[in-house]
Amino acid sequence: MENVFDVLAALDRLPDSADTMLVDEYFVDKPTASARIFRIYRDLPLHFHRECDEHLYILSGRGTFHLDGEEFEARPGLLLHFEKTKVHGFPHIAEHPLVVLSVDVPRRRPDDVVFVDPAEGDAGTFMARNSPKNPD
Repeated sequence: MENVFDVLAALDRLPDSADTMLVDEYFVDKPTASARIFRIYRDLPLHFHRECDEHLYILSGRGTFHLDGEEFEARPGLLLHFEKTKVHGFPHIAEHPLVVLSVDVPRRRPDDVVFVDPAEGDAGTFMARNSPKNPD
């Protein structure tokens, strides 16, 4: 089914560990918007995206979310929204797995990430794509 997605099944397909900070799996990948699930494997340095607004819904895990100079508790059930160029990150993960459902408008290109401190990462260390073995 092209328009119905099993988010919990996708969560189970995300690997237990990764060399990158995140691993994601797309549900929708169109120029106007993208929807995906991703797991954060380690503290995520401050960064921003030049081309899209992000809407993040935390499915599991706990930690601290930084947004534009303020810090918030990150916990399941929390919906975060921020516009392009707003500095954000997850500087502390207290409980794994930290898994997020993301809707990006327009689509977030995989290389659209700018770290505040370039020594902390780049597009290659930021995210890897999970290829579902048995998509629903």
